[in-house]
Amino acid sequence: MTIIEYNNISTMKRLSRISFLIVVFSVSLFSCSYLDVVPDNIATVDNAFTMRSTAEKYLFTCYSYMPDDADVDDNPALMAGDEIWDRTNSPFSFSYIARGYQNTNSPYGDRWGRLYKGLRDCNIFLENITKVADLSASEKLRWIAEVKFLKAYYHFYLLRMYGPIPLVKENLSIDSDPDLVRVSREPIDSCFSYIVKLIDEAKNGLPAEIDNPAAELGRITQPIALALKAKVLVTAASPLFNGNNDQVQLVNNDGTPLFNPTYSKEKWEKALVACKRAVDVCDSLGFKLYQFQPSVSQSLTDTIQTQLTLRNRMCERWNTEIIWANTQGNTNQLQLYANQNDLDPEFSDNVSGHPRFCPPLKIAEMFYSQNGVPIEEDKTWDYANRYQLQAGEEADQLYVRKDYTTAKLNFDREPRFYADLGFDGGVWYGQGRYDDNNAENLFYIMQKTGQLHAFKTNLYGTITGYLIKKYVHYENVAGHVRDYSINSYSWPIIRLADVYLLYAEALNECEASVEALKYINKIRERSGLESVESSWSKYSSNPGKYSTQAGLREIIHRERLIELAFEGQRFWDLRRWKEATTEMNKPIKGWNINQETATLYYAPRVLWNQKFGVKDYFWPIQNSYITQNRNIVQNVGW
Repeated sequence: MTIIEYNNISTMKRLSRISFLIVVFSVSLFSCSYLDVVPDNIATVDNAFTMRSTAEKYLFTCYSYMPDDADVDDNPALMAGDEIWDRTNSPFSFSYIARGYQNTNSPYGDRWGRLYKGLRDCNIFLENITKVADLSASEKLRWIAEVKFLKAYYHFYLLRMYGPIPLVKENLSIDSDPDLVRVSREPIDSCFSYIVKLIDEAKNGLPAEIDNPAAELGRITQPIALALKAKVLVTAASPLFNGNNDQVQLVNNDGTPLFNPTYSKEKWEKALVACKRAVDVCDSLGFKLYQFQPSVSQSLTDTIQTQLTLRNRMCERWNTEIIWANTQGNTNQLQLYANQNDLDPEFSDNVSGHPRFCPPLKIAEMFYSQNGVPIEEDKTWDYANRYQLQAGEEADQLYVRKDYTTAKLNFDREPRFYADLGFDGGVWYGQGRYDDNNAENLFYIMQKTGQLHAFKTNLYGTITGYLIKKYVHYENVAGHVRDYSINSYSWPIIRLADVYLLYAEALNECEASVEALKYINKIRERSGLESVESSWSKYSSNPGKYSTQAGLREIIHRERLIELAFEGQRFWDLRRWKEATTEMNKPIKGWNINQETATLYYAPRVLWNQKFGVKDYFWPIQNSYITQNRNIVQNVGW
């Protein structure tokens, strides 16, 4: 049991709020009651810090504001972009952002009130923790460091959503001047500086490793702090925040500009230092890119061993690659919505889940060819005829069912394509069948109308023709009706591969391409691919692409999008790179799923024409918050 799962998290949240009377009537940052300590609460708060046991519960309360990244209704990076699509009348609120329905009266995915409430609780903790008499000095130092880190993370979360934000460095006293309560947004560079300052203050008080994994996995460590600092500084150096002229009109009422339109290479240099430090510490502590280790009784082909390495890099709990995982929730529902539960015809009555999280066609096309280059660049790959039909052959049978007709797009792709995606005719290894020397016995998907896995209703089946196999643990097994065993795991917020790619990105922006290639190639090698230099030189129509800064930048971006697909990274990366106005103005397409024959099924159709403009880079601030505090200015375009 982890710290955030302590005694049932929902109960803990409710009881801790009631016990400490922390939640006051208003959740708005800018109503007076938000920043004040209500007089009736003072004695209760003081009592909360009279002993270690009650102070620890308050620590848990500070953690409890962590968004549940595995919940599609709590993580905008899953459904609010262009990576995962659901049916047109989707019940998930973030999908309305993807469809362009965001608004200022009641913004979808508004996190302003909740996270500022979390920041206030963090401040109360920091103001009072020194009063605890029976708490050792070392533990007190650690708890303070954890809460400072949480303050940094909550500010960073708000910053990525809203851009420049008010900074809650400390809570105001009950007799504060009303003018002090009506705070303004801080310039974006000041926001980043404060977040980094908090992480720097926290990192030395954090343990290098968790000594008691059974009770404390999920609590903050030094590697987590250093990895987040790297991500924060890379974000600060990226085009959305570094020399962004699109935001020059965003100024406070007193004329203070909130964005600096001048590009600074120094931001990349700072990011590079932070990335190197994170990489060095993680390497020294034994973090490594995950590799599946078969048991003595397992005799696996190289193909399936690579597949299990790639599938388990996310699904294997607390593996060697996971720097930080969010124990606030679990991935059970996510796996249900991603899995093709009735794989076995014997259990075709199984409706324990609703396979519905569907990558659009452009995401399937994003993955490399088997030669490790984009399919549109591969000189040996028939890109022009990718939608034509082809039958699986014996050489393909661990990826595509032998003699099954599917699209050419699904052949001769890199191993991550087959590890991350389920598709019509695609083999789905595991789920109770593990003999890869008998390919005929492995599960595979049949999605055309009238077949076992066809789209049946708006509640059941893929709307694009693809599923996210990456979410589903290979040892899950479905039986009759609602009998579905799930191997749960915590959502990985930061993996080592993410940090390696951040480091490569910073190296390239600081013109150190040789070292950058080293870290990209580590990930490619794990994925069964040749090096960037080898792949582009031999197979690409642009063989020298990696030798220029702009070309290598494009390669690094593509590598991040592929390696971290469906992990909530693409949504933020496209924004910080200022590439969302390109990618999210492309139509969402899928196969023609309501057809019986392969010829008709494999005809791409448009599901939605996405529209994305400059205003969509940041959330609107809810109108009521601005009404309560006229010092808050609205984001550009809203």
